Amino acid sequence: MVYLIAHFVLRPLFLLLFRPHVVGRENVPAEGAFILASNHLSFIDSMVIPLMAPRRVGYLAKAEYFTTPGIGGWLTRVLFTALGALPVHRGTHRAAQEALDTAMSVLNEGGGFGIYPEGTRSKDGRLARGKTGVAWLALTADCPVVPVGVTGTDRIQPVGARWPRPRKCSVTFGAPLTFPEYRGQAGSNRARRDVTDRIMVAIAELSGQEKAGW
Repeated sequence: MVYLIAHFVLRPLFLLLFRPHVVGRENVPAEGAFILASNHLSFIDSMVIPLMAPRRVGYLAKAEYFTTPGIGGWLTRVLFTALGALPVHRGTHRAAQEALDTAMSVLNEGGGFGIYPEGTRSKDGRLARGKTGVAWLALTADCPVVPVGVTGTDRIQPVGARWPRPRKCSVTFGAPLTFPEYRGQAGSNRARRDVTDRIMVAIAELSGQEKAGW
């Protein structure tokens, strides 16, 4: 119910305010597990991509977003739930493993999971080298990775800005990537590094960003 509200209410509102240019929605698999791997420019990326994707996509979000009391907390909880956000605790010694377990639960059920391989938002507009968690997920779940290039969201909500501004943005879904030559090798550092780098090259081609620290 909440997810349907997001797509029948939030999506048209977002289209009206920000007029996103969306390309390649047909590249998202129509069924089965998949991963959306995107560059990360703004907090609002986690709204833009799920609203523009043709299938439901789960993203990790701080557990605090789901436990804040009061009316404001309830609205935040409804919004994040509508967008498919998945609560995860941060700052604990098990946080990384909990995040991977949550992602795998989505993929094992045949759903879509969104991830930012850089690990954090870009502060200078450049694309950082990806962390290998995305490769571990792809090889463990044996599912395709759809690279995503987002542009303009840093103008909608720059780092540090409290509220979004009416600016245009674009979302490009690239051709799905599969790695049959590394099937069953999620435990190999070399396999994870190569898969991650190939995903990041595809993201760079879609976003047009300069690479940093590769």
